[in-house]
Amino acid sequence: MKKQLQRKVDQVNELTDKFKMAKTIVMFEYKGLSVANLTTLRTELHKANVELKVYKNNITRRAAANAGFDALEPSLVGPLAVAISYDDVVAPAKIISDFAKKNKTVVITSGVIEEKVADTAAIMALANLPSRETLLTQLAAGLLAPVRDIAVGLNMLVESKE
Repeated sequence: MKKQLQRKVDQVNELTDKFKMAKTIVMFEYKGLSVANLTTLRTELHKANVELKVYKNNITRRAAANAGFDALEPSLVGPLAVAISYDDVVAPAKIISDFAKKNKTVVITSGVIEEKVADTAAIMALANLPSRETLLTQLAAGLLAPVRDIAVGLNMLVESKE
């Protein structure tokens, strides 16, 4: 009996450490999802360096409380999978959201975004953000627009003087 208790304590401690190091955590219901579909999702997440694991709710609840995410407790009901990203804030939300559109059995329940507990709406808002590359392109275009306008204006001024 002591070995089993020690194993659970170790799992709680391990998950607590993961929660503390994570940039984004997404919890979702996977009930009714086939093994093939879950494997496909796991592969997509793995490519983005996102860890996916299923923990017992008691272990998740205790780890969340230890990490300071007590507000997650109401959403820890039913079979849940936990996706944890240590690098990219958007990747787990985007991948799981896209997967949920194709597989109606996947339902995002809650998560943590940069150490703040987030509900389904916040996770979905994060998932709908454009990619980092798109945002950088939009920023560059916005910064270059005034310079381009000045160049066009000066060119028109030079042409009118000729």
